[in-house]
Amino acid sequence: MITGRDFIITSLQPWSTEIGSTIKNTALEISKQNRVLYINTPMNWLEWRKASKEKKEGKIRQINSNMWIVDLPFPVLPLNRIPFTWAFDKVNKINNQKIAAGILKAAESLKFRNFIHLIDTDIYRSQYLKDMLHPILSIYYCRDFVVGVDYWKKNGSRLEPLLANKSDIVLANSSLFAERFRQYNSNTYTIETGVNLQLYDASIHRDSPVDIKDIPHPIVGYTGMVIKLRLDIELLYQVALQMPNIQFVFVGPTDDAFETHPLHQLTNVHFLGKKETSQLPAYIQEFDICINPQIVNDITIGNYPLKIDEYLAMGKPTVATSTHTMQDIFSKHVFLPTNLNEYIESIHNAISEINDKTKQEARISFAHTHSWSNSVNKIYKAIEKTEGKA
Repeated sequence: MITGRDFIITSLQPWSTEIGSTIKNTALEISKQNRVLYINTPMNWLEWRKASKEKKEGKIRQINSNMWIVDLPFPVLPLNRIPFTWAFDKVNKINNQKIAAGILKAAESLKFRNFIHLIDTDIYRSQYLKDMLHPILSIYYCRDFVVGVDYWKKNGSRLEPLLANKSDIVLANSSLFAERFRQYNSNTYTIETGVNLQLYDASIHRDSPVDIKDIPHPIVGYTGMVIKLRLDIELLYQVALQMPNIQFVFVGPTDDAFETHPLHQLTNVHFLGKKETSQLPAYIQEFDICINPQIVNDITIGNYPLKIDEYLAMGKPTVATSTHTMQDIFSKHVFLPTNLNEYIESIHNAISEINDKTKQEARISFAHTHSWSNSVNKIYKAIEKTEGKA
């Protein structure tokens, strides 16, 4: 356990982001025993032009007794359309210098000393911060294969290994990611993410949401981003087509591919749209089976799907596409099909477990081993081991 220390966090995610809240939950957990300064993602020029005068002023907001959010009072220069590497790096360094100055000003005002800098997959804006902030430790935390996304492919795939190499510690949320980073930094650790056990508490009875209460059972449900980049849209169509007596419910924002897909023509498929995070347990409570029908690609193969812990914490039988992470961590508690026939069979098998109290309790018990406390304690152990070597 690490206590009484100062942490500064830079992240791809602004504090206002709800979906994919791993770094927010990590920050809040760290703040229980340490001080945390979370640097809100700087606005780009387009956001800056549309922002109110108040948002442009920049400020430090206190979240709890140990945690503050810093809004930087400037936009960052655009990068990704710069055609030349040398020019990209020059502009990126200017952005880093502005961000570093803003961080140091905020840190000085709060008297942060000998701080640990945690970089949450922020490849560009944190690339040079170790040399500019001089933290006592610099930690790079990779939670996703962002360099597989078009925006990051050219420069992210070049700069992420450099950032990992210069960091004192690298954290990865799957063993597959950890294997990749050990070629750049031998001081790499696997950190499984956590689940909000207070929110996803199976013992709490919640009122049925209005838009799902009239959907007949059995219900196979999904919560999260409903996007083609991560979900196998054609597999879903065939599964729903061949299982007309089962209702498939998707809770979350959809992209254009899902909005225009023939899935909408199937009477047993329901898209309920985006919901607040606090509402999701009420929907999961109504699901008989939970699914995560990922499409297997470079982005998803090593990804740690936080929703699986949320499903299991609610005690639900779960079917998810077999990936490296799913096999490595969840294989004892989740059905892991690899194709259409296996998906259909797995859903039937999961339905047979709906009233199995023993398996339900086992799922909940397993999910409780993935608390945010356990996740952050692994970060602390990596820090202690590294400082012990030093």
